[in-house]
Amino acid sequence: MTDTRMPKTYDPSEHEARIYARWETAGAFRARPDAVGEPFTIMIPPPNVTGILHMGHVLNNSLQDTMIRFRRMQGRNALWQPGTDHAGIATQNALEKELRKEGKTRHDLGREAFVERVWQWKEEKGGYILKQLRRLGASCDWERTRFTMEPELSEAVTEVFLRLYEKGLIYRGDYIVNWCPRCHTAISDEEVEHREEPSKLWYIRYPLEGEEGAFVTVATTRPETMLGDTAVAINPVAERTRHLRGKTAVLPFIGRRLPIIEDDYVEAEFGAGALKVTPAHDPNDFEIGRRHDLEAVTMLTEDARVNEAGGEFAGLDRFEARKQILERLEAMGLLEKIEDNPNKVGRCHRCDTVIEPRISRQWFVRMKPLAGPALEAYEAGEIRFIPDRFGKIYTHWLTNVRDWVISRQLWWGHRIPVWYCDGCDKEIAARRPPESCPGCGGTALRQDPDVLDTWFSSWLWPFSTLGWPRETEDLAVFYPTSWLATAPDIIFFWVARMIMAGLEFTGRVPFPEVYFNGIVRDAQARRMSKSLGNSPDPIDLIETYGADALRFTMIALTPPGQDTKFDAKKTELGRNFANKIWNAARFLLMNLEDYDPSAPAAEPETVDRWILSRLRAVTGDATRALEESRFTDAVWMLYDFVWKEFCDWYLEFAKSRLYGQDPAAANRARATALSVMRDALALLHPVMPFVTEAVWDHLPGDEGLLVRRTWPEPRGEADPVSEAEVGMLQETIAAVRNMRAEMNVSPGTEVPLVIRAEGEPAVALGRGEDYLRSLARVGDLTIAAGAEKPPRSASAVLSGAEIFMPLSGLIDLEAERQRLEKKRAELSQGLAGVEKKLANESFVSRAPAEVVQSETERRERLAADLAVVERNLATLAEED
Repeated sequence: MTDTRMPKTYDPSEHEARIYARWETAGAFRARPDAVGEPFTIMIPPPNVTGILHMGHVLNNSLQDTMIRFRRMQGRNALWQPGTDHAGIATQNALEKELRKEGKTRHDLGREAFVERVWQWKEEKGGYILKQLRRLGASCDWERTRFTMEPELSEAVTEVFLRLYEKGLIYRGDYIVNWCPRCHTAISDEEVEHREEPSKLWYIRYPLEGEEGAFVTVATTRPETMLGDTAVAINPVAERTRHLRGKTAVLPFIGRRLPIIEDDYVEAEFGAGALKVTPAHDPNDFEIGRRHDLEAVTMLTEDARVNEAGGEFAGLDRFEARKQILERLEAMGLLEKIEDNPNKVGRCHRCDTVIEPRISRQWFVRMKPLAGPALEAYEAGEIRFIPDRFGKIYTHWLTNVRDWVISRQLWWGHRIPVWYCDGCDKEIAARRPPESCPGCGGTALRQDPDVLDTWFSSWLWPFSTLGWPRETEDLAVFYPTSWLATAPDIIFFWVARMIMAGLEFTGRVPFPEVYFNGIVRDAQARRMSKSLGNSPDPIDLIETYGADALRFTMIALTPPGQDTKFDAKKTELGRNFANKIWNAARFLLMNLEDYDPSAPAAEPETVDRWILSRLRAVTGDATRALEESRFTDAVWMLYDFVWKEFCDWYLEFAKSRLYGQDPAAANRARATALSVMRDALALLHPVMPFVTEAVWDHLPGDEGLLVRRTWPEPRGEADPVSEAEVGMLQETIAAVRNMRAEMNVSPGTEVPLVIRAEGEPAVALGRGEDYLRSLARVGDLTIAAGAEKPPRSASAVLSGAEIFMPLSGLIDLEAERQRLEKKRAELSQGLAGVEKKLANESFVSRAPAEVVQSETERRERLAADLAVVERNLATLAEED
C-alpha cells in the first residue's frame, strides 16, 4: 500500500521538480510512430530562441499541455512537438546589443565571424524558454526538440524556395517596401503595427512655373518627403482643380519641375484637392508613379536621414528635416495653414520604430496562387477556427493578400540560395553553391547577401519538423497534425501561411482545428510587455503559487479568443483550489488508516448514489468540453464538482458514517469517497498535473503514475431520484444557514425548524433528517404538509417546501431589532448616495464605463441587502 501520510499543507516547491523528473525518467511524454493508438499531434508555436517565458506563453502552453495530456490519457499516440525559432531580427538585435557593450559592431567582426558568434551565443543562452516551460509542467517530447536553423530544417527551407522559384512564385524586383531604419531591413505588411497617433496636415504652396504669384496647394502629413516629389496629382473631373490641368509646378528648395498629372486616386474633396507624388516613399504614390512613368527619387538613407538628393537638408534625421523644412516654408510664405489630423502611423513590431516606405530590391512570394487553395479549404470545412469569428478575418486577408516580401537585410537567418555571376549577371538558384555559371562558365560567383524572413521557415514547421521533404515514418504517422493553439495576432504571420504551405507542399491542410487564445493584458488593458514593465515574471508566480495554480487561473479566466486582464493576486484562485484538493485528500486518507477494501460494506445511501451520479455527469460533460476545446467550461465544471459537490457536500455528508459506530456504513462511505477522488484527480490532471500526481502518490491500492492512467469514462447510470433528493437537502441546509446569518444566530446554537412540505420533498427531507440536524445545527424539527408558520419566524420559500425558523427564545429580539435598524440606516444612506451619483448626467457621461458599471452593480447590491433587512424587521415586528 502507498504511504498515506500527507503533510498538513501542500507546498508546490517540494513536489514539482521531483514529479517532473519522474515523468521524464519514465518516458511519459515520448511519442513513437509505431506506438499503439490513433495519432494526435500538436506543434508548439516555436518561441524565439532568445525568448523568456511571459504570461502569453503561460496561457498558450497551459492550453496545449491540457489538450495533449487529455488525449494521451484517452489512449491516443500523442506527440507534442517542441522547438524554437531562430528569430532573425530579434536574435541579431540581441547579439548586436551585446557587441555594443564591447564597443564593437557586427561589421567589425565580419559576416562569417558574426554568424559563428550568434551560433555560440545561441548555444549558451538560447532555448532557456524551453527549460522554463518544464517548470510550467509542459509535457513535450523533449527528445524531438527542433530548431529552425538546424540542417534538416534548413534543407526544407531551401527546397521550398527552389520549388516556388521554379514555378515562378518567387521573384525579385524593385518595389516599395516597409523599411525599418532601426533594424536596417525590409519587413512585411503583417510586421507593421498601425496605431492612430496625433498628427498634423500641412498645406504647402508649390509655385506654378511661369506664373508669378500663382501656386498649387498640396496637403501632406509628411512634409519632409517633398524633397523626393516628382509630380503633383489632381482628380480628373474635379472642378476645383480644373484650372491646373497641363501646368507645371516647381519644387521649393530643389527647383525640380513637377508635372501636374491627373489620376483617379486623388480624392477631390480631401485637403486642397491636389496631391504631392513621392513614388520612392509612399506605396500609393509608387503605384501612381508606375501608371504615369514618373521618376522615383530616393531622398532618405537606410538610417532615415536625408541623402544628397535633399540638397541643403542632406544629413538631417527625417524628423529634424521636417522641422527645418516647415520653418523655411513658413519664412518663404509657402506654408498656407496647418490642421490637426490624427493619422495611423506604421511602426516596426520588433522595435517600435516608425517604418519608412522605401523603394528597394527585394525577393517576394506571389501569394494569390497560394491563397486560393487555402481559402477553398476553409470554405470546404477542412479547417475550423475557434472562435469561428476568426474565419472572417482569415477570409478577408486571403481575399486581399499582397505579395510577401521574404528577403531581410540581415546576417542571421537562412541565406537566400541564389548566386550571381559577375561575368554575365546570370541569376542562379541552387541547392548548393554552384562551381561555375551555367550561362558563361565563369567562376566569379557571389551569393545573394540577404536572408529569408523568419516566417519563411516557420510556415513549414508542421511538416519540416517531421522530416519533410523526405518521406519519413514520422511524417506518415504524425502529419497532418491534429490541433493548433496560438494567439490571434499571428493569424497572418503564421497560421494562414502554414495552411498555404501545407497545401502546396503536402497536398493536405496541416491541421483541422485552430484554437485562438486571448491576449493577456494588464489592469489598464495594455498588452503585457517587457518594455512597459507591466508583466509579472511567470517564474516568480510559479515559485509563489505553484505551476498548477497559475495554469488553472489562466485557463479559468480566459475564454477562447477573449483577452483577459491579469494581475498576480488572481493566481490565488488556483492556489486555493490546489489547497482544497490537498486538504480533501488528506482528510480522506486520515479516515482510511484502517480501511480494508475487502471488508463488508453497507448498501449505498442516497448521498452515495448522488455523488456517483454527479461524477458520471461531470465526467461526460468535461470530456465533451475538452474534445470541443472548451477549456474554460471544463475547468469550471471540475472546480464546481470537486470543491462544491465533493468537498463541501459529500465529505460533510460522509462524516457521520466515518465517525460513527457502523463499520459497514463507514466502509461504504470510504469506498465511495476514494473512488470519486481517484476519478476527480484523473479528470483534473491535464489542467493541474503536479498536485494531482502528488496526491495520487498517497492513495492506497494504486500503482504507477497518474500521468499514465486511462481517462475516466462515465460509469453507472444517471440517478435523477437521488439528485433530486440531495438537491432538496442542499437547498434546505443552505436556506437555514442563510437565515442564521441574516438573523445573527451564532453558528453553534441549535435552531428549531418547521417545514411545510408534502410528497417527494417531504420524503426527501425526512430521509435526510440526520443531515439537517448535523449540517444545519437543527434541534426541534417538524415536517408536515399543514404546518403553520410560528410567529416571529424567519422564513424561506424553496422548490416544494417552506421553512420557518422561530426566533423567540433563540435570540435577543430587541437587540436584533436595533442592530437591523442601524443596518437599515447605513444601507439607506449608501443607496441614496449611489442613486444620486447615477442620476448625475455629468458623472455618467464623463466617468469611465467600468466605473459607471461598478456603481450600478453597487446600487443593485445595496438595494437587495436593504430588502432583506426590511423583511427581517417585519418578521421581528410580528405579534405572538
